[in-house]
Amino acid sequence: MSEQNFYITTTLPYVNAEPHIGFALEIIGADIIARYQQMVGKNVVFNTGTDEHGQKIYQEAVAANLDPQKYCDQYAAKFKDLKKLLGINFTNFIRTTNPAHKSAAQHFWNLALQNGDIYKAKYQVKYCVGCEMEKTDSELENSKCPLHPNQKLENREEENYFFRFSKYQDKLLNLYKNNPEFVQPSSKFKEITSFVKNGLKDFSISRIKSKMPWGIEVPNDPKQVMYVWFDALINYISTLGWPEDQKNFDLFWPGVQVAGKDNLRQQAAMWQAMLMSAGLPTSKKILINGFISVNNQKMSKSLGNVIHPEEMVKRYQTEATRYLLVSLGLFDKDMDVTWSRFDEKYTADLANGLGNLCSRVAKMADNIDLDYQPPKTKISQSYQQLMNHYQISAALDHIIDQIRQIDKYLSQEKPWKKNGGEKQQVLEQAIEKILSVVTQLKPFMPQTADSILDNFAGKISSMKPLFPRLS
Repeated sequence: MSEQNFYITTTLPYVNAEPHIGFALEIIGADIIARYQQMVGKNVVFNTGTDEHGQKIYQEAVAANLDPQKYCDQYAAKFKDLKKLLGINFTNFIRTTNPAHKSAAQHFWNLALQNGDIYKAKYQVKYCVGCEMEKTDSELENSKCPLHPNQKLENREEENYFFRFSKYQDKLLNLYKNNPEFVQPSSKFKEITSFVKNGLKDFSISRIKSKMPWGIEVPNDPKQVMYVWFDALINYISTLGWPEDQKNFDLFWPGVQVAGKDNLRQQAAMWQAMLMSAGLPTSKKILINGFISVNNQKMSKSLGNVIHPEEMVKRYQTEATRYLLVSLGLFDKDMDVTWSRFDEKYTADLANGLGNLCSRVAKMADNIDLDYQPPKTKISQSYQQLMNHYQISAALDHIIDQIRQIDKYLSQEKPWKKNGGEKQQVLEQAIEKILSVVTQLKPFMPQTADSILDNFAGKISSMKPLFPRLS
């Protein structure tokens, strides 16, 4: 990977439900990082898409009396629509039903097979269809999967192919040791390190096709299809054109991966072991988000408390929705939300904060016919340091603090009580500070930032409210 190139990817959400704000936060976070990297001059590939194979998808399609591919097409469109809804600037949108991805997954399988890491065996296991993963007794709570307590575990006994996960314990631990910030936040790095230290079990990477036909066929064994996780993880490199486009792969891999905490094991251990098996470079970094609960309850269809991004955009518009979600805290602990807290944050930070500041200064500048030619704006080192270390929410807090400092400056200088050159000087100082802050805001709220930057360059005019009062 060239220093001038940057690659970031979200996980691929399962297409068995409409997008919720948990994934919205993930894709917005990745978008902010991608936009920042472009701002500092990098060539960026930003990947997202949809995970479309596996038993859960097959069962949902059958229940809906739809062909699995048509079922996937309907939901994939909803996730692709997030580009416009949330102002996302992804470059790649991959679906695991794409022919090129299927071919890449089969090629990857053959590499692992050639390296002696795939074998066939009979097994018995407790399986959670909700997670599409095997579960050990130590992972269960009251004999149920803690993430899907309302779903009955399946007891499976069949002959499948296995991946020699256990072979890579020491190599994974060396990867973690040599890359002490490989997983962010540190609490999740400790968690995955502890998981690997406790020993790894080989896992099944295929299913019998007659029982579960919705998957990519195992090379040279048409009676088996690939386990959904083995197939899906390969999207991170198939989207770059691997293995056919080796040049593009070399330019952009390894990349940064954004995921939820329920994906920690798959992203930071399983996928890394698979890459080692195929003789490919491991990922650059794994960024892990916490879960979002609503009023201290897990979001679920049964409780009727799932918040969809469309609902937030309808109430706050796109740019404010981006702000409100990121302000919860990216790559950190779990978050709890309520509509009232969103409203309070919107009013305090945006309507009464940034929006009111810009309106006040623009009106005072318009009243004196101020024609302002801004100097070239520099990005502060403290902001760059936070963004370079993926402290995205801290960078946003830094921006909001600077906005408060400008308000404080205006309160002290009181330009509305001054006249002539003295008033102009105070306003120009305030505008220069605003432009510096707004430049830093561009990855977070690009349209808002561009609107402010345009208004405060040249002949300044009064502005319509950027963030209307909530009704």
